[in-house]
Amino acid sequence: MRADRLVSLVLLLRRHGRLSAPTLARELEVSTRTVLRDIDALSAAGVPVYAERGRHGGFALLPGFQTELTGLNHDEALALLVAGSRRGAQAFGLGSALASAMRKVVDALPENYRATAAGAAQRLLIDPENDLLSRRLAAEEVPDTIVAQVRRAVFAGHKLRIRYAAVDQSPKWRTVDPIGLVTVREQGYLLATRSGADRTYRLSRILAAEELAEPAQRPDRVDLDRAWQERSTQFRTGGDQVAVLVRVNPARREELVGTALAVRAEEADADGWLRLEVTFQDARHAEWALWQLATSAEALAPQWLRDSLRNRAAAIATCYRN
Repeated sequence: MRADRLVSLVLLLRRHGRLSAPTLARELEVSTRTVLRDIDALSAAGVPVYAERGRHGGFALLPGFQTELTGLNHDEALALLVAGSRRGAQAFGLGSALASAMRKVVDALPENYRATAAGAAQRLLIDPENDLLSRRLAAEEVPDTIVAQVRRAVFAGHKLRIRYAAVDQSPKWRTVDPIGLVTVREQGYLLATRSGADRTYRLSRILAAEELAEPAQRPDRVDLDRAWQERSTQFRTGGDQVAVLVRVNPARREELVGTALAVRAEEADADGWLRLEVTFQDARHAEWALWQLATSAEALAPQWLRDSLRNRAAAIATCYRN
């Protein structure tokens, strides 16, 4: 849209001081003629743009000119506020500066955007320190239409109806009270309650979503970071967890640790291999993780896991014997 382009043109001049028409055209991805028309439009609107002639000439703003960020739409402001929630600024000692910058973004918004954008940013948590399995997972694709419905319900505080495909179950429709959205290493999760009980849904398993008009039953304010930590802890400590003693080639250690819930102990063997005591979610999880490592790992205990892996290997050897 032209209004967005005009704001971008002003911001470019504020940042660089003076730019030629061809340079502005490249930055804005338009023709030089379009840039000249936009300059005329800005001048007619009272923006003090002036031209400098000569070899190093171009267009510039009068010194001291200030402008408000009124060109920001709701989603652009929300993107800036969400970016401000990243932990990187704290790690580099820029926490206070970042907070100040985010306040200025909110103050510069039109009045009707301020409350909704600031409130919506509190409902998003970007890349917390751990995921449900304490491991890095591949990015998942979620249709934009589904994400849009889920996001609108979260921000508006409305109930959400989703068709969800849980692991090893047929897809079912369920109505939930959305609390917030969490992204962990490019995977998205919906934190919600259902009939008052905490629920966590992976966005990639939501096959359809519908925002309802009925208000969601949820607190006015929420600490998403704390809620995620609590649910992660509950997930890791629940179920039929199993402890496994395993020897692993050091070259495959990270692969093993990446699939385990936790490492309880670790020491080096005389031959250079590592001996680890690790925890898995259940027996199926343990067998799958050790099988992926083939001969680069050996389960030492429990015995049932050794038997299971041996039986699986024997069945494959029989299948390919001839």
